[in-house]
Amino acid sequence: MITKIREKIPVTIVKDSASGSIKVAKEIAKLIKRKAAQNKNAVLGLATGSSPIRVYDELVRMHKEEGLSFKNVITFNLDEYYPMQPDDHESYVYFMHHHLFCHIDIDPKNVHIPDGTIPENEIEDYCTRYEWEIESAGGIDLQLLGIGRNGHIGFNEPGSQIYSKTRQITLDIVTKRDAAAAFGGTDRVPKKAITMGISTILNAQRIILMAWGEHKSDIINQVVEEEIQDFVPGTYLQKHNNVSFFIDHSAASQLSRTIVPWLFEKCDWDSRLIRKAVVWLCHTVGKPILKLTDKDYIDNGLSELLYIFKSAYDLNIQVFNDLQHTISGWPGGKPNADDSQRPERALPFPKRVVVFSPHPDDDVISMGGTLSRLVQQGHNVHVVYQTSGNLAVFDEDVLRYLDFMSEVRKSFSINEKKLHKSLDLLKFTMNSEHGQSHAPEIASYKTAIRKVEAKTACRFIGIQDDHVHFLEMPFYESGSVKKFDLGDTDIKLIINILQDLQPHQIYAAGDLSDPHGTHRICLNAIQLALKEIRNEKWLKDCYIWLYRGAWQEWDIHEVDMAVPLSPDEVEVKRRAIFKHQSQKDNMPFPGSDKREFWLRAEERNHNTAEIYDKLGLAEYQAMEVFARM
Repeated sequence: MITKIREKIPVTIVKDSASGSIKVAKEIAKLIKRKAAQNKNAVLGLATGSSPIRVYDELVRMHKEEGLSFKNVITFNLDEYYPMQPDDHESYVYFMHHHLFCHIDIDPKNVHIPDGTIPENEIEDYCTRYEWEIESAGGIDLQLLGIGRNGHIGFNEPGSQIYSKTRQITLDIVTKRDAAAAFGGTDRVPKKAITMGISTILNAQRIILMAWGEHKSDIINQVVEEEIQDFVPGTYLQKHNNVSFFIDHSAASQLSRTIVPWLFEKCDWDSRLIRKAVVWLCHTVGKPILKLTDKDYIDNGLSELLYIFKSAYDLNIQVFNDLQHTISGWPGGKPNADDSQRPERALPFPKRVVVFSPHPDDDVISMGGTLSRLVQQGHNVHVVYQTSGNLAVFDEDVLRYLDFMSEVRKSFSINEKKLHKSLDLLKFTMNSEHGQSHAPEIASYKTAIRKVEAKTACRFIGIQDDHVHFLEMPFYESGSVKKFDLGDTDIKLIINILQDLQPHQIYAAGDLSDPHGTHRICLNAIQLALKEIRNEKWLKDCYIWLYRGAWQEWDIHEVDMAVPLSPDEVEVKRRAIFKHQSQKDNMPFPGSDKREFWLRAEERNHNTAEIYDKLGLAEYQAMEVFARM
C-alpha cells in the first residue's frame, strides 16, 4: 500500500545542521557569483536566530578562504525588535554584524535592517520606505527564513494575513516566552517588532527555510502537511512556486514519511524499523504485540513484513522478545548471570561509570533512578558536570545566600567590603531594566550555588564528594544564553577526565531539544573527545549510553535499555531533583513546557512504562530508558 506523500512543500532532509547549512551557503554563493558575472546585484533577504548562524559562518569562510566577494550584494533583514537600540546585544543589527557583515566586504550602504529606534509616529512611513527600497533594488532574489514554534516567519505572528507588508506588529506570547531567556524574563522582552510582511516574503524569487532540532518538528509537520491557515503563517509558503525546506532528521521526525515510511516507499527492514512498525501497529489497532493478526498487518500497509516472516505469530514473537530484552534492573550488568540477552555485560564487576551531565541537574532529572541503582549495586560511579549552569540561577537566589553570608560572615573568608559590593550590585540589577546580572563575581556565586546543590543531590543518592567533578567548560561562560564556540580547552577537559577514570560505562545527555543548545554542544564535545582517543585500549570495552528526560524521551523503537523503577525509587529520584533548590518552583529557562522538570520527568517515565505495559510486557510504575551510541 504505497501512499502519496502529503508534503505540500519540497523538503530536503539533511544529516545535520552543519551539512544543511553548507548546502544553503553554496546556493547563496552560486547566486552571488552568477549575478556578478552578469554585472548585477544579488539581493538577499536575511534572517536571524539560531537557524542561519552556520550559513553565515560558511559564507564568511568562503569569503576569507575562497575569495567570495559580497561587493555586488544588497541585503534586507526580515525584522527587528521594537524599541531596540542597534548596539544592544539582543538587537538584530548587532547579530548580523557579529555573525556576517563585520567579516565580509559588503558595502555598508547596501545593508538594510529595520530600525528599532524610529519614533512611534513615523513607523508607518518608515515601513512604506522599506518596501520601496526592496522594490528599488529589484526585489529579493533569495529569502532566508527560520520558523518559530507558533509558525511565525519573520515576526509575522499567528493571525497575519497573506497580503500583509512591512509593518509594526505585537509579539505573540509564545514568541516572547522563547525569547525570555535572552532578555532575562518574559516581561523584559520587547512587546513589539517591525517585520517584513507575508506578501513581502512571498514576492521573493526564491525562498529557503531552515529548521534544526526536535523542538521544531511539530510546526514543520503543520506547515508542510496541513492546509493553509492564518494562525500558522508558515503555511502561506505553500503558495510559493520556488520554496525549499532544509531540515535535519530531528526536525523531520513528525513528518508522515518519517513516522510511517513503509506507507510511502519500499523499506529496508532492519530490526529497528521492524520494531517501529510493530509498535505503531499496536498503537493504531489498540492491541498488545502478541495479539496482532495477519489481518492487522495487511489492513494497515504492513503485508511486506508478513512476506518476510511468513506469519504474524513469528513476527510478533521476535519483536516481543526484542523489547523484553531491553528491560533490565541491572543497568551496570548483573554479575554471575547469563548476559547474552541483557543490554549490559555482566563483567567486569564492579564497573567504573562516568555520568556526564550538561547542567548540574540533568543527571538526576533524566536518570536519577538508574544513578541510584548503579550506586546501590556496587558500581564505582562518577558524575561529571560539564557546565557551571550559573545562567539558570535567579539573582534573588544569590541575594538570599549573600544575605545569609552577611549574617554569619565571620565564618566565611569573604570580606565584608566585597560582600556589600555584591549585595549592592544585585539590588541595583534587580531593580533595573537590565534583567539578570552577568557580573563575574555574581556568576561565581551562582556557580557555587549550583555546585553545592549538585553535591547535595549526589550525596543523597550515595555518591561521595570526590566522585563529583565540575568541568566548568569555557564555552558556556559567555554570560549570555548565546554561548562561545566550542574550543580545544573544552574538548581537553573531557579527554582528561576520561583518561583519568577510564570508565567501562559512559552516560551522556541525548535530549538535544533544550532551547539554547547546551545539551547538543556538550554531546558534541564528548563525541569529539572520544574521536581523539578512539585508539585507547580501554575505550574498546566501554559502552556509551544516551539518556533523555529533561526535554524529550526516546521513542520505544529507539530504546536499547529500559530500567524499571518502583514507586519508592520514583520518590528517591524526585527528592534528589528537589535538592536543586535554585531550579525549583520558578525555573529561569522552562522552554515551552511550563511544568517543573521533576513533573516532566515523572510523566515521561510513567508514560514509557505504560507503553511497555500496553504492548503486553511487564507492568512497572516508571521506566528510564537509554539508547546505546
